[in-house]
Amino acid sequence: MQGVTKRFKVLMVDDDPEDGVLVQKAIASAGHKVDFQVVTNGAEVLDYLFTEGRFTDQSRAPRPNLILLDLNMPGVDGFTVLKQIKSNMDLRRIPVVVLTTSEAETDIVKSYDIGANTFITKPTSFADMIEVMKSLKKYWFDSAQLPVA
Repeated sequence: MQGVTKRFKVLMVDDDPEDGVLVQKAIASAGHKVDFQVVTNGAEVLDYLFTEGRFTDQSRAPRPNLILLDLNMPGVDGFTVLKQIKSNMDLRRIPVVVLTTSEAETDIVKSYDIGANTFITKPTSFADMIEVMKSLKKYWFDSAQLPVA
């Protein structure tokens, strides 16, 4: 649809608040306006996605078009979250990009086996994070057809 601007909803799951701010700034620098929400642990994202706990009001937990998921979190880890998302009929179509510090081949393989759509090791510099977010934007927001949130 030419002339129609889509507004994308991105949900980031990361226990490091600084990473959330960094990614949000990088997405903004990549030139795309998104509704960006950060939750800080696996239990919180499951409440968000299943509209439980403090997210029972669905207006506080809009369905995301894309999830950025860290693997290494205390309590409920990213693998458990990914399994929950991909085993649920209502959530499984939401693309999940694993965005983590890990470079371990076992984490990469396990993420894809569970159903991750992409695996990205977090860049160490802000400039590199901007480049990664530009690539994500170009693919997920400009090229790929995503289901309606």
